[in-house]
Amino acid sequence: MRLDLFLTKSRLIKRRTLAKAACEKGIVRVDGQRAKAGREILPGQRISIDFTSRLLEVEILRLPRGNVSKREARELYAVLRETRKEPELF
Repeated sequence: MRLDLFLTKSRLIKRRTLAKAACEKGIVRVDGQRAKAGREILPGQRISIDFTSRLLEVEILRLPRGNVSKREARELYAVLRETRKEPELF
């Protein structure tokens, strides 16, 4: 499954276009390496997303098949680390 598709199905990022843009800007990493939106991912890999206000690192538990409910989306990954960032004043 493509990385951008997984990010949207798991609801880590709201829309596929935003997931693609995040990958292009280098915000998304898979196993510590910058990842393109079309990268194929597998269960067991780690994804880190450097949002503006927080850093989120998850491990893929399973890949979705078809559409996923909100409850099922949370079961696709396990949160390994989530740290809040202090806003930069300057």
